[in-house]
Amino acid sequence: MDIKNAEFTSIFNVASLQNRAMVDLHWFYLAIAVLIAFVVTGLLVAVIAKFRTPANDDGSEPRQIKGNIRLEIIWTAIPLVIVTVLGVLTAMVMLTVNPAVGNKKPDVIVIGHQWWWEYQYPKLGVVTANELYLPAGKNTLFELRAADVVHSFWVVAFGQKMDCIPGHPTNMWVHPIKPGKYLGSCSEFCGAQHGLMRIIANVVSQEDFDAWVKAQQAAPEHSTDPAALHGKKLFNDATCVQCHRIAGDAEAEAQIGPDLTHIAQRKTLGAGVIVNNTENLTKWMQNPQTYKPGVYMPNMRLTDEDAHDIAIYLESLK
Repeated sequence: MDIKNAEFTSIFNVASLQNRAMVDLHWFYLAIAVLIAFVVTGLLVAVIAKFRTPANDDGSEPRQIKGNIRLEIIWTAIPLVIVTVLGVLTAMVMLTVNPAVGNKKPDVIVIGHQWWWEYQYPKLGVVTANELYLPAGKNTLFELRAADVVHSFWVVAFGQKMDCIPGHPTNMWVHPIKPGKYLGSCSEFCGAQHGLMRIIANVVSQEDFDAWVKAQQAAPEHSTDPAALHGKKLFNDATCVQCHRIAGDAEAEAQIGPDLTHIAQRKTLGAGVIVNNTENLTKWMQNPQTYKPGVYMPNMRLTDEDAHDIAIYLESLK
């Protein structure tokens, strides 16, 4: 997986306003819990020290106390106040993290597949796979779907974890606060390669995001290199076009597998399994089961030359 320069994967590496609210609430909860632990432990030690059996105890029964209304009110009121405060703060954070969507249209549609991620930007006309791009400083509405089984989308530094359920879209807001590369994964067991269904979320400036969108909206470059031309013919003549889409290619319009329109711009292959370069893509074309056993892409029994030429063609799609 391309984790070079990626941010450390921790919920405390806050990268969104939503996660900031959640982490702040966590620390407040922890402070209250530690305070209660110290008070209870201190009282327990004090009671043990004060009321332990003296050395000269004569065995008589201690004075019995039948009740203390004031004390009972105090030890009922204090927990009630604490629980009420925590409940109100929790409700406020929940509303902050995931406010009502209303009639708003999603900025990004996330579709979980076995075992890769599809990202659609319906307002921008962009479709890509596995590597997510978001502008910093902007609240982004996600719609989460699943194409097959239940998945769960979780970029750790963003905080929220939301299920992708077949036939039941869910929503999630993310307001990234700082540029960076953040790691995530599917967090709901979804089959053989659940552990290799990874996410790389790239948070960039608005200017860089606009440039990325413009590049994605443009038709991919087509190399005139003989190997690339041969690879394109092989790609269209083989079964590749039965699953994959390449914008501008009338023969490659399927949407079963990842969209390959600008695959050369991506840093990884196979949902973050290996670095995207010609050598690795050639090996993937020869037998993807080597890297991701159980993946739906079959071994096409390509020769070394044919696999290399298809890789050259795909690596030209920038």
